[in-house]
Amino acid sequence: MSGYDDYISNGKRHILVADDEFINRELLENILGDEYDVLKAEDGEMAYEMIKQNRNTISLILLDLMMPKLSGLELLTCLKQDSELKGIPVIVLTSDQQSEVESLKKGAADFIPKPYPQPDVIKARISKSIELAEDRQIISATEKDALTGLYTSEYFFRYGEQLDKFYPTCDMDALCIDVDHFHVLNERFGIAKGDEILRSIAQRLNSIFDDSRAILCRKAADTFLVYCLHRDDYEKVAEQASEVSAELSAAIKLRIGVYANCDKKLAMHSRFDRAKLAADKIRNNYSVFVSYFKESLIEKELFAEKLVAEFPKALSEKQFQVYFQPKFDVRGGKPVLASAEALVRWLHPTLGMISPGAFIPLFEEDGLIAKLDEYVWRGTAEKIADWKSRLGISVPVSVNLSRAEMYDPKLVELVEQIALENGITTKDLYLEITESAYVRDADQIVERVTDLRNHGFFIEMDDFGSGYSSLNMIAELPIDALKLDMKFIRTAFEKQNDTRMISIVIDIADYLGVPVIAEGVETEEQYLELKKLGCAIIQGYYFSKPVPAAEFEKFLLEKKANEG
Repeated sequence: MSGYDDYISNGKRHILVADDEFINRELLENILGDEYDVLKAEDGEMAYEMIKQNRNTISLILLDLMMPKLSGLELLTCLKQDSELKGIPVIVLTSDQQSEVESLKKGAADFIPKPYPQPDVIKARISKSIELAEDRQIISATEKDALTGLYTSEYFFRYGEQLDKFYPTCDMDALCIDVDHFHVLNERFGIAKGDEILRSIAQRLNSIFDDSRAILCRKAADTFLVYCLHRDDYEKVAEQASEVSAELSAAIKLRIGVYANCDKKLAMHSRFDRAKLAADKIRNNYSVFVSYFKESLIEKELFAEKLVAEFPKALSEKQFQVYFQPKFDVRGGKPVLASAEALVRWLHPTLGMISPGAFIPLFEEDGLIAKLDEYVWRGTAEKIADWKSRLGISVPVSVNLSRAEMYDPKLVELVEQIALENGITTKDLYLEITESAYVRDADQIVERVTDLRNHGFFIEMDDFGSGYSSLNMIAELPIDALKLDMKFIRTAFEKQNDTRMISIVIDIADYLGVPVIAEGVETEEQYLELKKLGCAIIQGYYFSKPVPAAEFEKFLLEKKANEG
C-alpha cells in the first residue's frame, strides 16, 4: 500500500466485492457505486489476482466466505500472510455466526450479515473500516523509523510506558547504544554505506533481543535505545552487536550505557537520559564498551549545568582570576626568568576554588571559551602594562588560543587591539596554540597563525607530543617555540627514564631553529636531564606552581635585581 492519494481515483476509493453470487455483486455495486469504484470477482482465485494487481488502490474488500476455487477464509489467510496486502481491511459477508468469529480471529476488520441490512448500515461499516485502516497506516508510517524499521522515539517511549503497566513487578533496563565517531564512517565510506551500517546494527540488535521482552528505537542518526528485561550480559551484547564490523569491512565501535533496574517512578525520558550519561562517560575510550549509570553521574551533570549557568555572572563579577606560572631559561649556568604563562582560576563565592579541568572543557563544549579567553587576554595585558609602569620590568606572558578562536576572522585584529589599548607591544604577548589545532583544517589554521606572526606575535605550539601530529609535520608549521606536553614528559621519565623521544624532538627543534619548552617539570632529576638534553625553557612545579599576580611579582623583582 502506498500513500493516501493511491486509494482514490476520480474522487472515489476502490472497493473489491468478492462473491460468487451474481445478484449479490450487483446489489452491492448498486448500493455503493455512487461513493466508490466497485471491482467485482466471482471466485476466490480471481479475487486474489485482482487484489495483487490493484494492491496500491484497493481501499477495502467485501469478502464472501463461501466461494469456489479459494474460500473466503483461505483467501483471508493468504492476505494476512502477505506483508504488502495484509493492511487492506476486509469485511466478511456471511450468515454463519461461527464463521464470523473465525474470520475476525484471522484478521477481518468487520462483518456484514446476510441477508444484508439497510444500505446506510452497510455504508457506515465500510466507511468506518476504511477510516480505521488509513489511520493505522498513518500511525505505522510515523511510529517506525524508515531506515531501520525500529520505533521512533515518540512511540518507543509510549510503548515503554505500556510495558511497565503490563509488567509492573519486572526489573527493566534502559540502554543507550551509540556508534563512536559515526560521522567519520560517513565521511570515509559515504552516506549509503553509513545507512547500511545502521540497518545492520538495527538487525543485529533485533536478533539479540528477540528472545526477551524488549522494545527498540532509533533515536538519532547513530543512537539506539533499548528497553528490556534486566540482564547481566551486556559485555556479550556489545561484542555480538559489534560483529557487523567484520560483515561490513568497517571498524565499528559501539558503546552501551546501561541504567540497570530502572526506577519506574522516573519518567521514561529521564531513564534514558541516565543511560546516555553512562554511554557518554566512555566516549573515545576504545578499551571499554559498557558503562553503568551511577548517581554520581547525575551529580556531575548538575554541577556542570550550574557552572555553565553561572558563567555570565562570574565573568561580570570578575570571579575568574589570572594566575601566572614562570618559565625559566636553563641554557646558562643559572636559570633565568624568561617568560610566564597566564592560567585562569575560578574563585567561586560559595564553592571556593574550582579547578580549570572542571570548567574549561564545559566552556569549550558550550561555546563560552572565547569570552573567557578574551577576559584572560585583557587581564594579562593589563598586568603586563602595570608591571612595566610600576615595577619598571616585565616578561612576555603567553596566553592560550582555543581551536575555535582560530576560525574567527577578527582574531588578529582583536589581540592586536588588546595589546595597543594597554600600551604594550605584540612582543609582550605570546600566543599558545595546541598541537591538535594545527592538524584539523591545517591550511586555514596555518594561514591564521602566519598572519599573527606577521603582526609580531610569538607563537608557541602547545601540548606537543599529545599524539596528533607526526614529527615531520613540524617543519611545515609556522611556530616560534615547541612546548612539550606534560604527559609526554611524565611518560618518558616513568618508563625507566627512556628520554630518547624527547631527545629526538629537541634535535628536530634545533634543526628548525626553535627552542623547546618543557612543561610539567616537577623534580630535580627531570630538570637536570632535560637541561642535559638541550631543552631551552622549563616550566613546572620544580620552579613554581601557578600563582596570583601579586605573588608573581617576586620573580620579576628578583630578575630586576639580578640584572641591576
